[in-house]
Parts: sequence; structure tokens; C-alpha cells
Amino acid sequence: MSEINFKQIGLNNTILNIVDKLYFQTPTEIQKEAIPAILNGKSIIGQSQTGSGKTHAYLLPLLNRIDESSQEVQIVITAPTRELSMQIYEEIKTMTTYANKEQVWISRLIVGGVDRQRMIKQLEKKPHIVVGTPGRILDMINEGALSIYSATSFVIDEADLMLDFRFIDTIDELLVRSKKDVQLLVFSATIPQQLQPFLKKYLAQPIHIKIENGISPEKMEHRLIEIKHQDIVNKIMDISEVIQPYVAILFTNSKESANELGDKLVEKGLNVGVLHGGLTSRERKRMVKAILDLRYQYIVATDLASRGIDIKGASHVINVELPKEVEFYIHRVGRTARAGLSGTAISFFKEEDTSLIERLEKNGITFTFSDVKNGEWIETNRFNKRQLRKNVSTKLDKEAWSRVKKPQKVKPGYKKKMKKQQERIKSRLKREGRRNRK
Repeated sequence: MSEINFKQIGLNNTILNIVDKLYFQTPTEIQKEAIPAILNGKSIIGQSQTGSGKTHAYLLPLLNRIDESSQEVQIVITAPTRELSMQIYEEIKTMTTYANKEQVWISRLIVGGVDRQRMIKQLEKKPHIVVGTPGRILDMINEGALSIYSATSFVIDEADLMLDFRFIDTIDELLVRSKKDVQLLVFSATIPQQLQPFLKKYLAQPIHIKIENGISPEKMEHRLIEIKHQDIVNKIMDISEVIQPYVAILFTNSKESANELGDKLVEKGLNVGVLHGGLTSRERKRMVKAILDLRYQYIVATDLASRGIDIKGASHVINVELPKEVEFYIHRVGRTARAGLSGTAISFFKEEDTSLIERLEKNGITFTFSDVKNGEWIETNRFNKRQLRKNVSTKLDKEAWSRVKKPQKVKPGYKKKMKKQQERIKSRLKREGRRNRK
């Protein structure tokens, strides 16, 4: 029996063209069930693990339903953090470009950290799509710069985090300003019991989609290497000698880092291809074809390549730089251990990555702390006990620590200064949380 494809679940040709350019082969389990329901205007609760394709499970059908003749807000997408909002927004911009709809589908990002007056000015032209954090969207509504009453669909992404960050009351205020029959799409890895009153209030007869699949392939090995002051290129060469990869994908967080690393590895004599969003359409098409033809043993890439491209026989993923979000880690490592094959994910980490590592462990991933010495793997200690993470006790503490600027050079008393900085950030986050709950 053949696998179901995107065309069979009701997407139009414009969206199918986007799917093709994203190199998605077949829908994930959550996408198979959610896309037809969303296309039919149903409200849903989509529950599946991080990295299962939830974002595209709602973006594809919502873009499919845009009424280009109507210049008003049609889609509101809320996310608990500025970073996640930005990632969703960038994904929409990419999909808009792939559809050649840059002048047709208008989207706006509404988050903190952006010039307020500039944001208000941008909203003078009514967007089809609004993406942002609940508090800032409500702020723009109260300012009179935005109305969401015309919206036909309202997305709550990472609903469990919305609960943790106490944004549910703010979302409640947003929904009061929406149509009573707005299509509500709630996506989350978990649906906590505390969320049930809210769901019952706004979702009379939702379609509940729950995908039980785990996020980490059984044949996947996850290794962590603390990079400290080691030379990354030399460390990659050491690892290469040990793993002898069939195909290894090396991920960086920016196109600049990808280009720099690619050049250095070529100088070392490795057979390297580089893939990132800075390539022209022609260059990208040529590079993807070469990669799929297995012309390169090493592929240096940004997260563009973690979204859907299926590289046959990719044996190893190396995170030269860890991403900031759990979902991006899962997308990256999902490029290996496919079709029943085994695979290894190797990640270099620094002190600031410990929060991400802990979140990944809570999602069921087991890491082996490792290094390469004398041409073989050795196991190392978990974390340096002196690291500041040991002082972290709450989610608010963790969020505050993640925003503390680490000094380039360690000076006497630096820990005390960092602690004071963390306390200031923590106080600010508390104030922001109280404002969002008003």
C-alpha cells in the first residue's frame, strides 16, 4: 500500500508547490490528520511530540485558505516566546517567497524588542497574517493599531508553555476580541489538566488529534562534546577519523558560520558541500541535486536543510552549534537514523546550552557525554559541577539565566556580577508577566 501524499489531503497547487520546494516527501502523522480538518474549518487540539511537524500542520492549510481579495486579518498565530514567534514568522516568509506571493500574502511579526512606532506604522496596511506573543498582540489592539475581529483562524502554539508562562488569561482577552465562531487551533506536546477549563470554554466539539510517536529514533545515538577552548575544525577532523561517516551533516546557526566552516574543512581536504538560505535559487537547486546524488561526504548546513530534505544514507549529524529550540534539534537529528538504519548525533556544547540539553532529556533523549582521544571515543563527566546552572531552580530562573550576557574574558567577581544581572532580568520578567495577566 502506497503512502498518502500532500495532494491527497486536499492542498491546492500553490501550496503543493511550496511543499515541493521545502522538499517534504510525505506528510507526518500529525499533518495527515490535522491538515484535512483545518481545511474544512474545524477547530482542533493537536497533540504530538516536538519535532513531529506541528508547525506545518497548521501553516500549510491556513495559507491554503487565505482570501487574497480581502485585505484584513484572517489568521492570528500566538506563541509563548519572541524567539518561537520569529521562527514561525520566518517560516511564513519563506513559504510566501516559494509561492511567489510576496506582494499578495501580507504577514506581520508582533513581539517585544521591536520599535513600537515602526510596528504601529507597519500595521497601517492590514496584514492577512499576524504572528506574535499574546501580550504584545493585545498591546497593539489596545493601542488601536490592530483589530483581529475579522480573523477566521486563531492558533495557540505550544499551549503547555503558554500555561507555564501564565499567558492563558491574555489569550482569553484576545479571544474575547475575536469572532465567537473563530476556528481555534491548539497545538502542544502535552495538554496539562490545568488547561482543560480554558479548552472547554472555547472548544465545544473540537477534533482531538493525539499522536503517540516518540521523538527519538530507537537506533539513534546522541553524543555531547564540551567544546570549551578547543579548536572546532581540529575537533571535527578528530571525530571524522573515528566515525568514518558515509554522509555527515554538520549544522551551524548562521549562513556566515556555514560558509566559514565549509571553507576551513575544504582546506583540510574534506569533500564538503554547503547549503543555506543565502544561496540563490539556482545555486540551491544545484547544491541540493549534488547532495541527493551523494557527491559530498560532508554537508555543512543551516536549519534550512533540517526541514524535509531526505539525504539517503546520512549516517551522522554533527551540531557544530546547538540550536536554541528543542524542535530544531529534533529536526536536525531526524536527518539520520531513517528507513530503519542506525545513526549518530554528535553535538558540541557550551555552558549556555545546558538549559536546552536538560529540556531535550525531559523529552526522552539520552545523551552520552563524550570526547575523542587517541583515535577513539571516551566517556566524560556529565556537567562541570561548578557551572552556574546548579543554582537554577525555576523556569523563571532558567529564562533569566538564558538572557544573561556572558563575559568575553573572565575577571574576578564575574559570577557575582552575572548573578546580579540575572536577578534584574528575573524581576523584569516578573513585571512583564504581571502586565500580560492584566
